[in-house]
Amino acid sequence: MQSATGRRPRAASGQSGGAAEAGSRCGRHRRVPAARGRAIRVVAVKIGLVDSGIGLLAAAAAVRRMRPDVDLVLAADPAGMPWGPRGADDVTRRAMECARHAVRYRPDALIVACNTASVHALTALREAYEPGLPVIGTVPAVKPAAAAHRSVAIWATPATTGSAYQRGLIAEFGNGAAITEVGCPGLADAVQSADAAAVAAAVKAAAARTPRDVGAIVLGCTHYELVADAITAAVPGAALYGSADAVATQALRRIGAGQEEPGGRRGTLDVVLDGRGCELPEEALAYAEGAALAATSVTA
Repeated sequence: MQSATGRRPRAASGQSGGAAEAGSRCGRHRRVPAARGRAIRVVAVKIGLVDSGIGLLAAAAAVRRMRPDVDLVLAADPAGMPWGPRGADDVTRRAMECARHAVRYRPDALIVACNTASVHALTALREAYEPGLPVIGTVPAVKPAAAAHRSVAIWATPATTGSAYQRGLIAEFGNGAAITEVGCPGLADAVQSADAAAVAAAVKAAAARTPRDVGAIVLGCTHYELVADAITAAVPGAALYGSADAVATQALRRIGAGQEEPGGRRGTLDVVLDGRGCELPEEALAYAEGAALAATSVTA
């Protein structure tokens, strides 16, 4: 299975290109001994992430790269995956349930690491938890991709491709670029199951529907960021625009968490699948992001 170790998708900033903004809240403080008897204030930060499945790994790994000391709570709904074909009410109910499980761990911010859930459930989640808990959504990076390239393809799930939501993003942020919507049947499922052959077949099919002269590919599903190398190999020369780095940056900024504080603390990792606490699933470890999280986290 190829992963995104060689070339991560470009980050995007702002509500139209990666992260949807929310309110702010400070993390918890603790004091640890320092050299010469001085105390160093360490900001203990915890961030929760929700998604239908392992698509949240990309944003979680981005948070961990930026702040290795951040505690992470990953709440997913693999029994209900994929969320794309489900109705808005069903997606909202499932996202709210994942959020409820994550919030039990008292995070300082909640990332909705799913494009579908951000479309249908973000308003309900913010009404339920803000202003006390910032909720950060995920938006395809159409704006930065169209600003930098004259030919752009948006790879997304069949349910999102051609939707009023995606057409609205194109109309508002397309910047006159030639934008092709490319549905990717089966790709998210293949990534979720870490089926290398199915990923290769789905990527090949999507690449065949992508214009040869395309300058950029916007990854309209968070699962796709886990196989960025495979997409780059199938469409050489195209820049990839994902959302993970922008979402992670936004979440940390919203809670006032800057650089890692002194002390060398490693963040903890809690995983909740279908409401049950467990370890990272085997499929997650097939990807560089999942393996990195498992290797660098202290499981709570």
